[in-house]
Amino acid sequence: MDHDMATTQAPATSEATLTIGDLANRTGVTTAVLRMWEQRYGFPIAHRLPSGHRRYTEEDASLVSQVVRRRSGGIRLEVAIAEALATLAPTNPSIYADLRRRHPQLATHRLRKSTLIALSWAIEDECAALAERPVLFGAFQKAAYYKPSAPRWNELTRVSRAAVVFADSWPESADEATGPIRATLPEDAPMRREWAVVCDAADSTACLTAWELPGQTDVPDRQRLFEAIWTVDPVAVRDAARVAAGVAESSGVLAARPLLYELAESPPPRTTTPTGVTALFNRVVSYVDRLAV
Repeated sequence: MDHDMATTQAPATSEATLTIGDLANRTGVTTAVLRMWEQRYGFPIAHRLPSGHRRYTEEDASLVSQVVRRRSGGIRLEVAIAEALATLAPTNPSIYADLRRRHPQLATHRLRKSTLIALSWAIEDECAALAERPVLFGAFQKAAYYKPSAPRWNELTRVSRAAVVFADSWPESADEATGPIRATLPEDAPMRREWAVVCDAADSTACLTAWELPGQTDVPDRQRLFEAIWTVDPVAVRDAARVAAGVAESSGVLAARPLLYELAESPPPRTTTPTGVTALFNRVVSYVDRLAV
């Protein structure tokens, strides 16, 4: 299923009883503006009836009112929307879909797996070099795809506060005790189709998440196409980390519960410097060039 369709056309629930007119009356935002926000920013997220009519919940009305208040305080619209969505508890078992829903301003790119590998290595290197005791998550789809990265993640685990990797299954391994925590994804888990690297620390944040486009069974492994998002925004990275911790807990990882409590806090203020972004970009270019040979 397309992730956008899954998040913007959620099934109607008993709580979604407000029409778009009701929402406009509750919040003071006209129906035309609400439709424009939905089209441009994916917010507010409408619950669609079989007839196609929009319905909203009391929580939706509260979020729109929050955006209105933040806008009256001089905050840019896209920032106000991102802040409002960030207050929601993570309920989506997909890092990619959750970021698209909470941070619709993030650009998406269609990338080959070889490029995702380069981006992932760059984020991992920056995290190992700069982050102080980060929380790390990695989604690899299959254990066989994780195997080449195992030595890197064993090293990352040594410098991290916690490290969790996801795949469809995990064969017994000699380095399991010293490497990252291994979470097994159930058969119906959306993250079985996803790729992710999340580094959340007070002094360094980065996230790459992607989902594999369908119909590629005959495509060579490194040529497979993914739709990807990457960001160094601390709020977006914290949202990704919350989703990953929730998926880990639901997969039976006991250590994920204290992580959920820790990640429930808002990330500390941090300014992303041009120097830091340039360093990450330089690592990406270096790895892309190496993998192109």
